[in-house]
Amino acid sequence: MNSFTDWLPTLMIFLPLLGSLLLLVTPKTFRDEVAGFIAALTLGAGLAIWRGGGSELFRWDWIPPLGITYSVQLGGVSLALALVTALMSFIAILYAARRIPNPGPMLSLILAMETGLIGIFAAQDLMLFYVFFEDALIPALLMLAMYGKNGRMAALVKFAAYTLFGSLLMLVSIIGVRYLGGSPSFAMTDLKQHLVTGSAQTWLYLGFLTAMAVKLPLWPLHAWLPDFHEQNHDSGVPDVMGTLYKVGGYGIFTFAVPLFPDASLELRPILMGLAAFTALYAAWIAFRQTNWKRLLAYAGLSHMGFVALGVFSLNETAVIGAMYLLAFQNLYTGALFLSVGMLQERIGSLETRVGGVMTQAGALGGLTMALWFASIAVPGLAGFIGEFSILLGAYQVSPWLTFIAGITTIAAAAYALTAFQHTFWQARPAGAVTVRDLVHTEWLILAIPLGLLVLFGVYSTPALNLMQPAVRAVLSALGGN
Repeated sequence: MNSFTDWLPTLMIFLPLLGSLLLLVTPKTFRDEVAGFIAALTLGAGLAIWRGGGSELFRWDWIPPLGITYSVQLGGVSLALALVTALMSFIAILYAARRIPNPGPMLSLILAMETGLIGIFAAQDLMLFYVFFEDALIPALLMLAMYGKNGRMAALVKFAAYTLFGSLLMLVSIIGVRYLGGSPSFAMTDLKQHLVTGSAQTWLYLGFLTAMAVKLPLWPLHAWLPDFHEQNHDSGVPDVMGTLYKVGGYGIFTFAVPLFPDASLELRPILMGLAAFTALYAAWIAFRQTNWKRLLAYAGLSHMGFVALGVFSLNETAVIGAMYLLAFQNLYTGALFLSVGMLQERIGSLETRVGGVMTQAGALGGLTMALWFASIAVPGLAGFIGEFSILLGAYQVSPWLTFIAGITTIAAAAYALTAFQHTFWQARPAGAVTVRDLVHTEWLILAIPLGLLVLFGVYSTPALNLMQPAVRAVLSALGGN
């Protein structure tokens, strides 16, 4: 590394971890400020990388006898997702500091998980990706174990079992990719020059895909998701970090497509069908939910079905849309979890059928409605850009599967607006508690994500220009769609 700018990706990755450790010895009086400062510095490092047009690939032989390198780069899709992660981690820290009693452990876990997530996006070595993938799991489990509700242990076991099962298959595939292909290392630059061929590629792809399907997630590997969200802390802070941990779509795009091009094309129709079914199935189940967290969990699952449809289609327009949606759904889904946390703090319940909140908390209701508009892809908001691009591109590959997935947009409006009406518009029950409106930093916590959703909904060029070259570079491995 020859200049300060060369250090920025590594600084962005490990600064949160340093902050997490620092909080362990920081007096309680200053923990909130230190955590916020570290999160802001991390976001600043990401913005500096963006301003510089992305970072160059840095490679260091980490464990030479095993062929493991420290290869990192932030640019294109990886930089966009790292920036969103840094922003939402900062917002989660702002809310945790005011909502959670003695928030020190939670703040430390948020920062530790942020390192794992940014490392996932920066990694350009397959074994390094695996290390960060597992690192991000530990804080997620600790948040659930330390701050979860009465049923947290069952949810924790289910979440860990699904993730570790997928991770084991992914590790086998990672080792197989290197040794069957004859690559000198696990670095992507080497692996792409020594591809596995034939039926072995298909089997290795399925192993890697299983781990990514858990972290998209996709049906039927989604069963951990509703319980994970329902049993986590009512504030919604762990749910924000859990939403950021949905990295399966990115993993398939960045690693699976370049390393398993033939298998990706061979299994494309089946996987597109699975993605379309996931999107529609989740929207249908969401309509039946009366708990806000479970509803948001299934709404997020439906959006991930859309992301998967775009990625699996291997069409440039659809893949760009998938990465766009993957980035910006983190904003509106994360902010919606926090708005639900604010609602629960006021009324003591996560049930949708409480009625009349809008008459007493107009700002909370108005911002929540606007975030739901982003979630259901209303034009003028960033969610529309992603979903429309996915449908436009996927239609060129499979019109019927795209039509099935497209029905989801109608279903999403139905479940979102129905639940919103039951909570915010219907009459307040007699004797119900008075609902106070937004105060202090709560305005910023919801307004910042919404402002960005509006900005990139009407002016998407900066984000699209960032993502398009990266998508074209990945799809070039297929030699045409």
